[in-house]
Amino acid sequence: MRNDPFGQSGGQAPRRRGVGLGSLRWLILLGFLVYGGCYYLSNRTEDPYTGETVLIDGSIGPDEERAMGLQAYEEILSQEQPLPRNDPTSQQVAAIAQRLIAKVPEVTAELAAEHGMAAPEHWREFEWDVNVIPSDQANAFCLPGGKMAVYTGLIPVAQTEDAMAVVMGHEIAHALLRHGAQRMSQQKLAQIGQMAGAASGMDPQQQQMVMAAMGYGYLLPYARTHETQADEVGLMLAAAACYDPQQSIGLWERMSQSSGGEAPPEFASTHPNPGTRIQTLQSLMPKAMEYRQKFCR
Repeated sequence: MRNDPFGQSGGQAPRRRGVGLGSLRWLILLGFLVYGGCYYLSNRTEDPYTGETVLIDGSIGPDEERAMGLQAYEEILSQEQPLPRNDPTSQQVAAIAQRLIAKVPEVTAELAAEHGMAAPEHWREFEWDVNVIPSDQANAFCLPGGKMAVYTGLIPVAQTEDAMAVVMGHEIAHALLRHGAQRMSQQKLAQIGQMAGAASGMDPQQQQMVMAAMGYGYLLPYARTHETQADEVGLMLAAAACYDPQQSIGLWERMSQSSGGEAPPEFASTHPNPGTRIQTLQSLMPKAMEYRQKFCR
């Protein structure tokens, strides 16, 4: 056996030391998971409307939300010409909006008090506005900052001012609850998860499976929770504004009929199915009637 000047015998290759590629990928994945966990824990806040802990990125303030809402609103109106302000339909929708907005202070304070919290104030900076857009869509929206639109396709489905008030109250509730900021925060958390999957060496199919699992297990249920929260807050607004909350049941029955049963299964949807929604609204009816009795003046 020959002598090896480096102390190795029999011509054996020297052992390599250090972190292998597999170990490095696991370290990167662990780093992303820690970052995602820190992001989630450091951006949680209590929602005074629901008493629940929600995720809102601390860098997304109400001012930024309002600015983004205004920009989106202007873009929509530049592409979809609304009805004139003096159109009878526009005036009817504007009157409903005014009644709902007038009750925001009382309903906001009452809901926050139910959870032992101070009433939020961010909505006081809203610059409310509502337009009616000619379209076959049975839809409406309220963007952060109070910019609203109702599509004329919703009118024959709503049929009554009470039902229209329920829909508009629901949309206003999304803005009050800061659901836009929550969705942006959830998307950022999902992006962190996507980057973690890519950095860990997962192939595209594996990444797709992980993101699908995150969607069905976290993002879609969270979106359905937003809809349920908006149903409750919106129903209380409509009731406080002297509209009949019981009209919400017939509304969602007609909504279901207008969709022709083409909605996806609830687990794959951002919205509860109409049956679930109706059950929730029925359970909220006693509370809504209390709000109507207390605040309808």
